[in-house]
Amino acid sequence: MTDTPDRRSPRATPEDAGVRLDRFLAGALADLSRSRIKRLIQDSHVASGGATITDPSYRVKPAQQFDVTIPASREMPLIPQSMDLTVVHEDADLLVIDKPAGLVVHPGPGRPDETLVNALLAHCGGSLSGIGGVKRPGIVHRLDKDTSGLIVVAKNDHAHQVLARQFAERSIDRNYCAVVWGLPMPPAGEIEGNIGRHPHHRKKMAVVGEKRGKTALTRYATERGFGTHAAVVRCKLATGRTHQIRVHLAHIGHPLIGDPVYGRAGGGRVRGLGAEAAAAVAAFSRQALHAVVIGFEHPVSGERLKFSSPLPSDMQRLLDVLEAI
Repeated sequence: MTDTPDRRSPRATPEDAGVRLDRFLAGALADLSRSRIKRLIQDSHVASGGATITDPSYRVKPAQQFDVTIPASREMPLIPQSMDLTVVHEDADLLVIDKPAGLVVHPGPGRPDETLVNALLAHCGGSLSGIGGVKRPGIVHRLDKDTSGLIVVAKNDHAHQVLARQFAERSIDRNYCAVVWGLPMPPAGEIEGNIGRHPHHRKKMAVVGEKRGKTALTRYATERGFGTHAAVVRCKLATGRTHQIRVHLAHIGHPLIGDPVYGRAGGGRVRGLGAEAAAAVAAFSRQALHAVVIGFEHPVSGERLKFSSPLPSDMQRLLDVLEAI
């Protein structure tokens, strides 16, 4: 079974003039890696003005528009796999799952199974088939592999469409608890900055110029500080971009403790914690981020629902040690 080809039409700005085509498209199409974009160009899937372009180093012209065709992908069959799931809520239309850290949401390159999708197929039987697409049945939004917490899953087409619309309209409540390096100043505020593919590291996202990436807004409030070494920060998403909280907090100088991509701490920060806390931080092997609250209107009844999740034990242990600083 195949998906319909995905067609995109990014247009260059005056600031993009002279930039390599593969680099421009990597910024304009943030969900695609630069290597993927390079293959699309070389395989004749990029054109401009009706002429195909096959050279990734082609230099972009001001206001030039490109037609990018992402070919249909051949689907691998999804296998139901029974797993222990923490189901916070379930009815005929949706589920709310408290996802543990380490569980990937849907299959992808390098992870064909043992994902939340595989577990949901086993839990729900055939009712999820095709909901939200063959690759990601029932998945309306996602959490990073090593982010724990609440995620809502649709069980039918109507529920998926209504929930997806609420995400698009930004009427979903999504609150996260993060443990960050340093003490944010001001203690509360907004972080606004477009998020797109990092210009040099294809596996990372970054805050990019306003003509690139996608708009992103994170509201934050510091709940507790551990001296000036670390803090517990509550984040509320107004948008939902890839790695948004991780990127935004790192952008203002307060990356998440344990984040292997955006949060590497200098030796001075670690040494300032003291031996016990430094050891606890070193042993914390994921980003300290937990989806605490999710709220939305039920897609059928219209009732406003809100669910919360306690901190997982690994984050609570980290806080207990930091409290003693």
